[in-house]
Amino acid sequence: MRAVEVENLSFTYSKKTPYEKKALINVNFEIEEGEFFGIVGATGSGKSTLVMHLNSLNKVQEGDVKIFGLSAKDKKNLKEIRQNVGMVFQYPEYQLFEETVARDVAFGPKNLKLPPAEIEARVKEALLDVNLDYEEIKDRSPFDLSGGQKRRVAIAGILAMRPKILVLDEPTAGLDPAGRREILALIKDLQRTVCPTIIMISHNMDEIAKLAGRILLLSDGKVLAVKPPAQLFADEKLIIDAGLDFPTATVIQRALSARGVKFPSCAVTVAELAQQILKIRESANVS
Repeated sequence: MRAVEVENLSFTYSKKTPYEKKALINVNFEIEEGEFFGIVGATGSGKSTLVMHLNSLNKVQEGDVKIFGLSAKDKKNLKEIRQNVGMVFQYPEYQLFEETVARDVAFGPKNLKLPPAEIEARVKEALLDVNLDYEEIKDRSPFDLSGGQKRRVAIAGILAMRPKILVLDEPTAGLDPAGRREILALIKDLQRTVCPTIIMISHNMDEIAKLAGRILLLSDGKVLAVKPPAQLFADEKLIIDAGLDFPTATVIQRALSARGVKFPSCAVTVAELAQQILKIRESANVS
């Protein structure tokens, strides 16, 4: 089933004023349920504007956005759409505000007017989903936690709403290498166990190439491509013109190719590159 359908979506900020700016222009794409979908583009390309349409934080001006078949143009669908799409913004820990972790994670379920027992059950489950011990952490102030723990608590607050789609805007921004690895492992685990459809914006090409099955490339509000990582980063001109970096593995591969090494396909992860180099060496030894 299609989780997301975006049809001819255009969006303009400050319409009919001197500050008018077209942020999205005739955007079209689909996301299947269970897909890990990446979104990349230079700063100002329209990425955040686009994902804010997915749970109707931005209202549709032109075109349509459908979430599991529900049109965002129909006001009757907005409540269900917003429950289906959980948004984790950049630096989500800045949105923590309650006195305790448990109260912060419970904020969303309380707004749903759920019974206290159901709220507590959701808080316990959500904290467990992000690998935090409920009894150990529930009464602590979220402001006393480490950066990685704060981010997990913020994600737990979204998971407690039980969304079918999880949207992550730069989920590893500001974290040290260990924190980034932990959050990325958590996201992959959440896709497997909790929320099968993940949409992630990232400026880190290594991260997005490793996780996403397909990547949408935006530039000046327009979709330039929707391709698997290997196909996307194999298009050198496209990536350079869009002002993006290549994954580290692709950079190394291109350098080796310039020295005459012939590779069978574009490698976007270090593991893929190592595997291709090993096969090349084995082939050379055989011959």
